[in-house]
Amino acid sequence: MSASMETTGIQPGEITAFLTDSTLCIGCKACEVACKEWNELEQDGLTLSGFSYDNTMALGHSTWRHVKFVEGTPEPGLGGNAPQQLSWEFSSDVCKHCEVAGCLEACPTGALVRTEFGGVYLQPDICNGCAYCVVSCPFGVVQKNEEDGRAFKCTFCTDRQKDQLKPACAKACPTESIKFGRLDDLRVHARERLETLHARGMHDAQIYDPTDTSVKGIHSLFLIRGEPETYNLPPRPEVPTVYLKEGWRSAAIQGLTLIAGVALSFLAARAKRNEVQA
Repeated sequence: MSASMETTGIQPGEITAFLTDSTLCIGCKACEVACKEWNELEQDGLTLSGFSYDNTMALGHSTWRHVKFVEGTPEPGLGGNAPQQLSWEFSSDVCKHCEVAGCLEACPTGALVRTEFGGVYLQPDICNGCAYCVVSCPFGVVQKNEEDGRAFKCTFCTDRQKDQLKPACAKACPTESIKFGRLDDLRVHARERLETLHARGMHDAQIYDPTDTSVKGIHSLFLIRGEPETYNLPPRPEVPTVYLKEGWRSAAIQGLTLIAGVALSFLAARAKRNEVQA
């Protein structure tokens, strides 16, 4: 079998994931191109943004992979690749395929489903364009195509996975900054890689995988330098449904307060009328 058709050996039922190592990304955007070509997405990002070399700017309905350009402030006396500083980093962003997915919980039509590989798949032929998934995504990944009327996001190349092929973005990455495999294996690899970076003096390196929040972890892990906010990653993402209990409690209290106020007004009016009659 040719290298281009090398299979992953991953079977349906095994949970898969991405590991995006920003310390290996060179900003070539090959992942963006490969994603668009495989999924036949329309072109965008052709207007000069003026923001570094990044003209795509963000994930969207027609951009399912986006390479961020993260520019830091060089320190005097340190070279561009010195481990003590964050000078110019790149990181390929994608849908996080959350363990507890806000988009999936909010979808009223069943357009969003959990696949046999653990990813979250949006079925465009079932989407009714309500955009509940858009506002329920804690990462701002899902976007509605205003011309088409439906929402779109990364499919995790589920069609390729069913044929035991790597997702197009991971296959195209020339530095293996985007790794694909079993979730548990990639978590182990991420910890080993983190130890290596710390040993090389990059003490600001960390793994982004918010397992301690209501999201319960993601299937698109990130190895980054510096704070998550620098990469447009929320430090503590939360699924919107965790606020339902508090919201219903507040609504109940307000409702009971309103009922009590109306009852008191009627009682006061009755007492006043009795006084007049007396």
